[in-house]
Amino acid sequence: MKVVSLQQRRLRRDEMGMVRRMIAGEEEAFEEFSNHYIPLLYRFAQRRLAGDPDLTQDIVQSTVCKAIAKLSTFRGKAALSTWLCAVCKNEIAGHFRRQGRSAGDVDFDKLEETSPEAVSEWQLEGPEQAAIRKEAIELVHRALDELPPHYGQALEWKYLEDLSVNDIAERMSLGPKAVESLLTRARQSFRNGFNHLVTATQPSPEVTRLIGRRMEFGS
Repeated sequence: MKVVSLQQRRLRRDEMGMVRRMIAGEEEAFEEFSNHYIPLLYRFAQRRLAGDPDLTQDIVQSTVCKAIAKLSTFRGKAALSTWLCAVCKNEIAGHFRRQGRSAGDVDFDKLEETSPEAVSEWQLEGPEQAAIRKEAIELVHRALDELPPHYGQALEWKYLEDLSVNDIAERMSLGPKAVESLLTRARQSFRNGFNHLVTATQPSPEVTRLIGRRMEFGS
């Protein structure tokens, strides 16, 4: 049985409160939703759509419309981000069905939009190593998708885009010390989520080691 941490329970309580306010038509709740969850949906969809900006926008718009129409069905049993990503995944699958394709036909390598410095650590030679890299990146993104949006965004900027703390602070309108504290909490949340995924999916030791090096599990 999955253990839900106190932090996760608080997050889900806050999310349920926001959802109730949205259903009641509160404008501030919709703004909160847009600020926190639409960027996450863009990241989620873009990675699965070969970075196509127009298609990503269409998919995210249809996802948001479907999700808002179905808000009354959200029960908070999973994180709101997980629920939204499931809706988005269905929209992507529907798009590919209409195209006579499947989401698996997309070239995975095109989904990575990291800096050259970051990508170099993932570029492994040979088909077996490439498969390890593919599995590792997918596992990282799954773990990031489960995080609160601001945690996932900060970790992507730090570890996948190699932004400095000062750059992240500027993007988030926070001080450097606040960002360092946020990254510490985000790393811990990522570790917890990643460990749940490892237990559920049992990836190879090579995949676990590769992710550990990149995400600084030892720090």
